[in-house]
Amino acid sequence: MSAFSQQSKLAAYRSVSAHGAVANADPHTLVLTLFDAVLGRLTAARACIERGDIVRKAGLLHSSVVLLAELRGSLDVHKGGTLAQNLSDLYEYMTRRLVHANVNNDAAAVTEVLGLLGEIRSAWAAIGPEVRSEAINAAVGGAT
Repeated sequence: MSAFSQQSKLAAYRSVSAHGAVANADPHTLVLTLFDAVLGRLTAARACIERGDIVRKAGLLHSSVVLLAELRGSLDVHKGGTLAQNLSDLYEYMTRRLVHANVNNDAAAVTEVLGLLGEIRSAWAAIGPEVRSEAINAAVGGAT
């Protein structure tokens, strides 16, 4: 079996595995997955800036901006009130910083966004058990 064939099979397995995990995930886990995807891309983009790999950096930062837009779009500012609006504003700020980082090859701006997003991700992960518990209680309570 050629190395290309093995790589293709591995890539197909990873794709099916990732799609299966997403299909079975609750909304809280999906948001965590988005956070992790952005954080991974930003870490790679910062390394690209430091190495001078401008083409890959641009793609990673573009992808990060798209994922931030997904996070921002998932907010319900009507139900979430001030907290949701503040998060929306923060995602917008991060997007502007990443555009700046892309244009200016500014690793410090990427590091700033990594810090901000990392804090939001940590807070979101910490409320995970509470969110899941409330969802289960609502589902069980609604079924009786």
